[in-house]
Amino acid sequence: MRKDMPVATLLENAACGMNSAWQEIMRRYAALVSAVCRQHGIGGADADDVAGNVWLRLVTNLDTIREPQALPGWLRTTTRRECLSLLRERHREIPDDEEFPDLAAPPADASLLGTERRTAMLAAVRTLPERDRRLLALLYSDPPTPYTVISSRLGMPIGAIGPTRQRCLARVRRSAAIAALLIEDGHARTERAS
Repeated sequence: MRKDMPVATLLENAACGMNSAWQEIMRRYAALVSAVCRQHGIGGADADDVAGNVWLRLVTNLDTIREPQALPGWLRTTTRRECLSLLRERHREIPDDEEFPDLAAPPADASLLGTERRTAMLAAVRTLPERDRRLLALLYSDPPTPYTVISSRLGMPIGAIGPTRQRCLARVRRSAAIAALLIEDGHARTERAS
């Protein structure tokens, strides 16, 4: 493949499946793709992934490139979008315990607090009418019970399940045991903020 071949001819040959045309396109523009990755602070395997996605997008969008001379701009824009997508994904990743070792170990009183909260929750749920307790048990079972099954077991219209659940949870939150925990949690958050 001639190194001075026009971009339009390269794109046409690539569209026809000519491997040498693809190789020449990648040879000519790999440095451009790498430069955009570096501008976004992306290197190594991540830059290789971005480049792979860019070349894949080029393959799937060959017929949309009307101005072959605009290919460098198209590649620059596509690479920038791939970089930003990768950075967004990184931002959404949940760090593991090794990255934040202090957060990995629960506080010494976490077990006691968990037991206290479970006890308060059970006490609050016991104050509900039987039908509400059964509804919450079905909704929070593992795996959750489908609404159609809940409807038939409790004789409740499907459309009433959600609003009834909300009312049940509101009554639980208003119970004395849960209210005391919420007040304690509020004080603890206030103390940590100051």
